[in-house]
Amino acid sequence: MLEPKIVIISEMKMVGNRLTMSLTDNKTSILWKNFMIKRKEIFHNENSDLYSIQIYNPDLDFNDFTPSTSFEKWAAVEVEEIDRIPDKMETLTIPKGEYAVFKYRGLPSNFQKMAEYIFGVWLPNSQYQLDNRPHFEIMKADYNPNDPSAEETVWIPIR
Repeated sequence: MLEPKIVIISEMKMVGNRLTMSLTDNKTSILWKNFMIKRKEIFHNENSDLYSIQIYNPDLDFNDFTPSTSFEKWAAVEVEEIDRIPDKMETLTIPKGEYAVFKYRGLPSNFQKMAEYIFGVWLPNSQYQLDNRPHFEIMKADYNPNDPSAEETVWIPIR
């Protein structure tokens, strides 16, 4: 596994849909299907990238994370300004802060190995601690979750 790039981001404004789920009650495909139907109705897109965002309970110790741990997941795009929100969509602001950015290539079903490396090897052996801000992945507009060579960047909040 490669070392991440450390990046400081400015505040980001997002528009999208969200669902509460766990890994055992995974509703990701439903979330993305509903989002993609209305995606073209979002105005002022910052770019064409797709954002998969996870918000965890602030009291969660990732050492205690299990497949049944509940979290909020978003399917979203970044916007320049929030003025017109499509029906049945919401807004989210990701605060400015520092992130460790990893590149991932492969199927979503194989992502567990990457997560184990990030939280079980890299983070405990780094100078950083996990911060209580959204985690997210960025995918290009043509991202195909069924393509074994699909790429995304994984953004982990650190301090």
